[in-house]
Amino acid sequence: MTNVISKMRVLSDAYGVPFHYVTRGACVAVFGVYLCHVGSPLIKQGLNGVKRQALMFQEKTASIEGESSVDGHVNLLAAARREANQRNLQGSKESYTDFGPPRDNFIIAPMEEYMIKSLYFFQYLTGINVDFIIQMIKLIRIMIPAVWSSESLILFAHTLSLVSRTFLSIYVANLEGKVVKYIVRRDVYNFSLMLTQWLLVALPATFINSLIRFLEGQMALAFRTRLVRYAYDLYFKNETYYAVSNLDGRLENPDHSLTDDITTFSIHCAHLYSSVTKPCLDLTVIAFTLVSMAKGLGGSYQSYGPLMASVIGFATHGILRWCSPPFGTLVAEEARRKGFLRSLHSRIVTNSEEIAFYGGHEIELNLLQQSYRQLAQQVNRILNTKLWYIMLEQFLMKYCWSATGMVIIAIPVMTGTIPLADANPDDPDTDDVSERTQYMTTAKNILIAGADALERLLSSYKEAHELAGYSNRVAKMFTVFEQVNKGVYKRPGAALAAKSRASVPSLQFKDGMPQILGKVVEVSNYLRLKDVPVITPNYDVVVPSLTLEVRQDMHLLITGPNGCGKSSLFRIMAGVWPIFNGQIERPSSREMYYVPQRPYMSLGTLRDQVIYPDSVEVMRKKGLKDDDLAQILDKVHLNHVVTREGGWSAIGDWKDILSGGEKQRMGMARVLYHKPQFALLDECTSAVSIDVESQIYQAVKDMGTSLITITHRPSLWRFHTHLLVFEGDGGWKMDELKPGQISL
Repeated sequence: MTNVISKMRVLSDAYGVPFHYVTRGACVAVFGVYLCHVGSPLIKQGLNGVKRQALMFQEKTASIEGESSVDGHVNLLAAARREANQRNLQGSKESYTDFGPPRDNFIIAPMEEYMIKSLYFFQYLTGINVDFIIQMIKLIRIMIPAVWSSESLILFAHTLSLVSRTFLSIYVANLEGKVVKYIVRRDVYNFSLMLTQWLLVALPATFINSLIRFLEGQMALAFRTRLVRYAYDLYFKNETYYAVSNLDGRLENPDHSLTDDITTFSIHCAHLYSSVTKPCLDLTVIAFTLVSMAKGLGGSYQSYGPLMASVIGFATHGILRWCSPPFGTLVAEEARRKGFLRSLHSRIVTNSEEIAFYGGHEIELNLLQQSYRQLAQQVNRILNTKLWYIMLEQFLMKYCWSATGMVIIAIPVMTGTIPLADANPDDPDTDDVSERTQYMTTAKNILIAGADALERLLSSYKEAHELAGYSNRVAKMFTVFEQVNKGVYKRPGAALAAKSRASVPSLQFKDGMPQILGKVVEVSNYLRLKDVPVITPNYDVVVPSLTLEVRQDMHLLITGPNGCGKSSLFRIMAGVWPIFNGQIERPSSREMYYVPQRPYMSLGTLRDQVIYPDSVEVMRKKGLKDDDLAQILDKVHLNHVVTREGGWSAIGDWKDILSGGEKQRMGMARVLYHKPQFALLDECTSAVSIDVESQIYQAVKDMGTSLITITHRPSLWRFHTHLLVFEGDGGWKMDELKPGQISL
């Protein structure tokens, strides 16, 4: 090493070049060679990637030119979507971007449509996934439905507070510099004046800080409210709440998506807006402020500081992006496991009695522990990933940026001359030191604010990854809800076996799924099925074709072995299962009332249990009073419950308060209250004594309601006129009940 230095000194003396220039040049040369050695493989890899992208672009362009229409025009969006559909058919991950309400605005709607088309075409040419951007566009459309909405007002106020805080930070930094300057000068008067100003500015500064957090919370709440309203409208439209869990298998835990996922997405979305908007504004204002301060000092290389900060910032962003783990995927998987753990707890609460009877607590405990271990493993995986990423992030942001900040502060001071217009001729050195101290303090505070802004901006990349995970879950929920609303059901794992299971020749398939081609016609006074197959949500064909008619003067009894399709037929009649073929003619839903074996007990009063799903206001409009409800309960032998529970307005958990037989009689009381044309009774009195059961059935018949009953009790045959027998192998027969059969 000594030899090298001595040779450099000889070279310096021989050519008359200052020695420090020679040493600097040597260092730069060594550093350049090292960079070439390290960077050449990366540059080569990047050039190869660009070459591959260019070849792919040529192939895409050639394929598009080959698909030109007769008039020479090319449908770019159709080509892009066709390729996306082909990728989905080949088993790739489904993209959830087809959702959202229609736009009525004649200006924004075309702009949004053009933007989405451009993104699809960009994805088609480059292969870069743009699902997150499209999902965010459509989710923002739900969260901010109009320019003049309350959400827009909150967003504008929040933006205004962020801008105010930026300029206030610069002003406070200047004040602190002046305070330090007068401390160095020992100027008590000006020090007191500046300190008073600083304290007065602290009041609006603290208010704006609090206001930013308040408006961010308000914005998150407003976003959540819009999303929840839109989700609830979809969830309770066309009985989606039933279909999404029983007919479609894409959403594992809709309750978790409706609550936690929407809440977390709204909070992250509002916070990310603050984390991106304010740092960008801070960095812009700080760069101009530093250049202005450098000019004021008369220093050279005034633009070097902001330029150096920009280079370091972009380099840090590139390194962190290259090293960034897939936080979006990790967080989405964590949310999925949280939802599954919650669903296990809900199952235990819902089925606690059955679990206690069977003594199945050990099995349930093992399931809970296994689910929690899987969640803990995922959380631990995220923490381990964050450990090394945050270490790298802190090294770059804390130490590299601190060194850059020192250089930025030093350049104007070391290369410039501070103007001494206000210098004290008796003590110029003191004034010069105070000015430099003011500059150093102000620049230090501004650079700290800039470093904080840049750190938040780079950290927002990680938050954007997490937001992508939550946005995908919310977008998936909305996409599934809207598709289920339109009668499009998908059950993962069932599509491949659908064709082999379906033995109905008239069924039509698309993408491996049977198409819902059946028709529902609303009529009055009768129920008719024409060539309707009974197919389960798993595409098991229970009955290939069923044709029957039930008039209002008929009472149909349905029997057959277990699993032959009795309850499935009720679900088709009630309209909760799709009709894949044929036609069903049925009255409106108000004229068909279904009573299951375990009636649902809602939250509310005892009165609400009888009139469910009507409200008290609807009951009053029907002209009914509590005395009428008392007569209904008397017919089903439940009038003692009113006295026992403390009156009609008593509130309780009726699922636990009423016994099994009382709940079944409450279900029949609802039939007497609603007076439908047809009552679908599915083993609904199995826990009721035979004598009380007979009185209830007779009361329903006397009311003029046609009975369609599934039962294994021979005592109920006498209340029916026709018999439908399922044979268990897909066959069936329907006959009129004969007197000999009724007497059984």
